[in-house]
Amino acid sequence: MKKIRIYTIALPLIILAGCTSINVRPVSKIHNISHVCIENNPKVIVANFTTTIADVFQNHGITTKMYNAPVPNICEYKLTYTALRSWDLTPYLSHAELRLFKRNKKIGYAEYHITGGSMSLSLKKWASVKKKMTPVINKLLAQYKK
Repeated sequence: MKKIRIYTIALPLIILAGCTSINVRPVSKIHNISHVCIENNPKVIVANFTTTIADVFQNHGITTKMYNAPVPNICEYKLTYTALRSWDLTPYLSHAELRLFKRNKKIGYAEYHITGGSMSLSLKKWASVKKKMTPVINKLLAQYKK
């Protein structure tokens, strides 16, 4: 009987809480990055996603330019990304990954993920892309000036 009560109380709390998972492997300052070429991913249909990336990189003193694949060889640093949206009344960013490369070697990684999906009643899932991704990108570029 006690187990049933615990589950009855715990399950709604878990559903209401809705968790966000952030996994970041920051870029080392030794790379001295000043410009990044962003490889356009036409499969991503999350509004303001690439604009947010470019804005936060700029805040860290790094300029960006979008290119369709393949990114030109003149680009020493390349960022690839993926982003998924989910639906619960309105669309929201539910998962994103950023990979930063120097030539073909990965030098940084950042991932954002909402757990619980549409089961979560947390209002944070409807936060803007900027609110969700800015802290993630800031962690990725933590060693670069702000």
